[in-house]
Amino acid sequence: MKTFIRVAEVWVPDADGHLLEFGGGLYGSAAAFGTISRQMCFGRGEGLPGRVWEEGRPILLKDLQGGGFRRAAAAKDAELTGAVAFPVFVDDAFKAVVVLFCGGDADEAGAIELWRNDPRITGDMTLVDGYYGAASAAFEATGRETYLPRGSGLPGLAWQREGSVFIEGLSDSAKFVRAAEAASAGIERGLAIPCPLPTRDTYVLAFLSASPTPIARRVESWAPDAEGAALQRTFGFCETDGSLPAGDAEDAAAFAQAIGKAMSSGVPSLRPRANGHAPESGPGGMIALPIAGGGAVAEAVALYF
Repeated sequence: MKTFIRVAEVWVPDADGHLLEFGGGLYGSAAAFGTISRQMCFGRGEGLPGRVWEEGRPILLKDLQGGGFRRAAAAKDAELTGAVAFPVFVDDAFKAVVVLFCGGDADEAGAIELWRNDPRITGDMTLVDGYYGAASAAFEATGRETYLPRGSGLPGLAWQREGSVFIEGLSDSAKFVRAAEAASAGIERGLAIPCPLPTRDTYVLAFLSASPTPIARRVESWAPDAEGAALQRTFGFCETDGSLPAGDAEDAAAFAQAIGKAMSSGVPSLRPRANGHAPESGPGGMIALPIAGGGAVAEAVALYF
């Protein structure tokens, strides 16, 4: 099964706080791209990770060949065409930059959207930009015309809850305002995660999946239990097994250490496949994304490839 996200990277500040260093990556079949990436570092404003660090906000690139992307030639060779990068802050402290890359096959349905609320301008959340793969132009056009109040639509729900939201059946959900357009585009599932920043602006990333090329093979959210003594799965979905039960999850035991590390450190954590081999397409392994709330990490969203 090919995933819409082809590569995942983490960039972390060095000991002096002057550069972003390579903090790990899942590259799958893009091995040469990974080799080049591991040797790089970025100052503030340099490359995509450096721009995100400097500007302190998510940035979506629909075309990696459009200028400003330092690894454009390697990305072209790896058939990587778009990317979204976002900073990770915990209690206003900068922790890392995450970069997720997509491919450009004509048959790859799905989308990644970046939504924003600027309270100085509007009380709604609007679309900043999106990477749409083979999704219909009508789906994209409708998104650009959509204004989401807090609590409305998939991004608006993540904004309201200040946490991740997953909807298994978008076309049947009254909570997804573009249900008809999603059905026409073959988009079936949606995951929205907030990107907390030390500013008044609110950003939400929406990952929209189609069955042939899902965003990830499996998605989960993990959070402390009522006593704060252990982590438990709050939701999960697997493209093979369907909905996953909440609570203790023995099926994720092999990845528990990486999830716990992201929760405790506030730095995204990656775990390659245990056997060291990536699947036929996609990066292989898992990335755990810490989501901050109330001055601490409130949950970790795990994407399995």
